[in-house]
Order: sequence, then structure tokens, then C-alpha cells
Amino acid sequence: MAEKYRHTNSVRWGQAAVFASAVLLFIAVLIFLPDTVSWPARSTIAIMVFGLVLWAFAPIPIELTSIVIIVLLIVMKPVEMDIILSGFASPAVFLIIGGMMMAVGVNQTLLVKRMTYFLLSLMGKSARGIYIGFFILMQVQAFFIPATAVRASLMLPILSNIIEETGVDERSNFNKLMYIGAAFGGNVSGAVVLTAAIGNILAVEILRLYEGVSISYLQWFIYAAPMWFLLVLATMYIVWKCYPPESYSFEKLQIEMKSKYDALGTLSIDEKKCIGILVVTILIWFTESWHGYHPTFGALLAVILMSVPVTGFAAWKRMLDINFGMVLLIGATLSLGYSLIESGAIDLLEVLVSPQIVLDVFSNPWLAIPITIIVSQIYHLGVTNVSTAVITLMPVLISLSVQSGVDPVVIVFASAISMLLGFLLIVETMPNVVVHSTGRVSQKDFLWPGLWLTLASIAIMIVIAYTYWRWIGFWP
Repeated sequence: MAEKYRHTNSVRWGQAAVFASAVLLFIAVLIFLPDTVSWPARSTIAIMVFGLVLWAFAPIPIELTSIVIIVLLIVMKPVEMDIILSGFASPAVFLIIGGMMMAVGVNQTLLVKRMTYFLLSLMGKSARGIYIGFFILMQVQAFFIPATAVRASLMLPILSNIIEETGVDERSNFNKLMYIGAAFGGNVSGAVVLTAAIGNILAVEILRLYEGVSISYLQWFIYAAPMWFLLVLATMYIVWKCYPPESYSFEKLQIEMKSKYDALGTLSIDEKKCIGILVVTILIWFTESWHGYHPTFGALLAVILMSVPVTGFAAWKRMLDINFGMVLLIGATLSLGYSLIESGAIDLLEVLVSPQIVLDVFSNPWLAIPITIIVSQIYHLGVTNVSTAVITLMPVLISLSVQSGVDPVVIVFASAISMLLGFLLIVETMPNVVVHSTGRVSQKDFLWPGLWLTLASIAIMIVIAYTYWRWIGFWP
């Protein structure tokens, strides 16, 4: 009991030290920036540094940090009130809200369970079949369940059932294979679909904000598809090689999955409605370049269709059961981004990245792309929250791209994909955090496959950029 108390006390002191460091940095920026820096820019930069530390090390909940950032912006008045709160009016925020509500609606049907039982009854004869089937299921979900954290959370009960049915020990390779595979599978599942990860949505929004250009759902899919396919294969192979499973009998599990699948019977009316709505939504997203409607339209329309009479099947009160903290995080980071622009703070980035030698190197696309990919991976190791990493690094990369004469769209896209792929640290991605929270795997279990996958992902991205992107004209 005393040892537990000492540990808790130590954690609290550590959190207090981080918070105090953030406050000191905040004060230091306000005091020591040159006098030539105006108050709006100075105060906004100080708030950004303060938030960056709190979001990265989380001494207080990241959602609470988001509120603190908004309050500081209001108190210090670097920009007008409508700018401070403008992040919450962004299409990205409503896309996240719509996506989370869609996931709640889908979960009010038996579709996810039906897909799971079908794949495991079909492929569940061996450890390899179960592993591949589970991995495929995670990728399919990315098309109609936005947010990696939601998808990872949905898969955990299914994964726990598989582990319990086989009766494996948590120290076994099969246990590590499935849980680490679930985390890494969740990470790569966000690469190919624009709406499948918050980092993707934020990156596109920042690009539109700073440069007035955007990437459509279909364009994102075209640029990312080969890269995602190779990342899926590499992830499955490397995790399997790092944790080759022991020999277990899966006959009982397969029979049970087949029995459960048969017990569901034919598709219900609600499931058919849900499938129809998801198909329409995905078609709207894919055809954005033709009709011009933002992906937010498709997500919100799906929510309406899932909830109204005749087409609806979901209880509205349950549809409101979403992660409001995620809305606060996205809104606050975007508001901070708008404030950085409006206050003139973002103009100072040109000073930071303008040495001629840096511009000369970055002006060569053959060097700019690998530098972007590697820097983004390293930066994400330090700034582990993806939203914070995107909102702070993207403006620098955009400014550097513009000054160097390379296309910022390509650079932003390469960086966004890189920052999705957190394989080394638990705190890098939400799927890692969700899987680790089960207590079935430790940080040490992530390191070996994570190291190989980090190297493999960098190599895959560079090769695809040098070949496929150039062939289709997506080149800086």
C-alpha cells in the first residue's frame, strides 16, 4: 500500500514539474523574444509553446489543455474573439463529430459483429488465418468508421474473445502477435482514407488555411493506395516474424464463430439500411471533386439518414454519445492555428527556415521528400499527440516549401502519412494506447517490431514517392 502511495505521489510530482516547466517556458517566451516581435505574435507564440508542452507530456488531460489554450487566447487578446473561437466552426470539427456519430450508428446494428464472425469462421482454422482475417477487418472498417481510436476500441472485445477461447498465456507469442498486430494494424488503416484519421483531416484543413488549396477524398485515396497496401503487407509480415505464434488448436474457435455467424441469420432491415447509407456516404466522399461538397456533408447526411424515420435505425440519444473531448482538442488546435496566422506569428517561421543552405537543399524534390518523411517521424516521437504534431509542424513545412519553390501539397501529404505511423512508443498513437490499456502487452513488446516497421515505412514511402507519385504527376 505504501509503495503504491509513493508511486502515485511520484507521478503527481512529475506532472507538477511538467506543468511548471510549461509555465516557465510561457513566461520566458513572453520576456525574451526580441522587442521587434509584436504583442499579438509574442503572446500567441508563448501560448503555442505552453500548449505544446502540455499536449506532448499530458500532465493534465489533453482536453483540459485545449480549454486552457482557449482561455489564454481570450485573456491575452492577441486576436479578435471571432478568430479565437473560429476553430470550432471549421469543417474539420464537424467532420469529426459526424464521423464519431456514424460509428455510434453503425454499432447499433450487428454489422461489425457479422463481419467479424464471417471472417473468423472463414479463416479461423489457423493462427495465420485468424491474424490475417483480423487485420483485414481493421482495414475494411477504416472506410466507414472514422478515427483510429474508435476502430481500435471496437476491435478489443473481439480480440479478447479470441484470446480467451484459445486460452493462451499473456506472455505467449500469439498474444503479442494479436495485440501488437491490432495496434499497428489500426495505425496503418488510417493511411488510405482521408476521413479515417484525425491527423489526415487536420493536415488538409491546415493546407487549405495556409495555401488555399485542398486534397479531396478521391485524391487522397489515389496518392496513398499503393503505399497503404505495402504498409499493410510489411506490418503483417514484420509483426508475424517478431512474434511467430505457438501451435494451438483453433478448431473450437472456428466452430464457435461459425455458430455465432449462423445464429445472426440473414441481414436485418436495419443492417441493410446501414449498408445503403454507408455506400451513399462513401460515394459522396469519392466524388467530392465532381460535386464540390466537403466530406463533412457526407458524414452529417449519414447521421441524418441513420436517425430520421423511414431511413433511420439508430436511437438519437445514443447517437449523441460521442467523445466530446476530441471535439475540444480539434477545435482548440485549429483556433490556435488561425490565431498564429492572424497575429503574424506564423510570419516568423520564415526567419527560422530561411537560411539559404536549407532552402537550397529543400528545393531539390529528391531530398525534400525523404527529409520531410524522416523529420516527421522523429518529430512525432517527441510530440506524441498527432493533432499537436500536425498543427505545429505543418506550418513550418508549408513555409519552407513555398520559399524553396516546391509544391506544399506533396510535402504536407508525405508528412501527414508519416505522423500516422507511430510504431515505437505507446503514446504515439491512439491504437497503441488502447491496446496497451488492456495490460496484455508492454512498452517493450512494441520496440522490436516497431523499430523494423519504422525503417520499413520510411523506405516504402520514399520508394513510392520516387516511382508511383512521379508516374501520376504528384511530384513537388
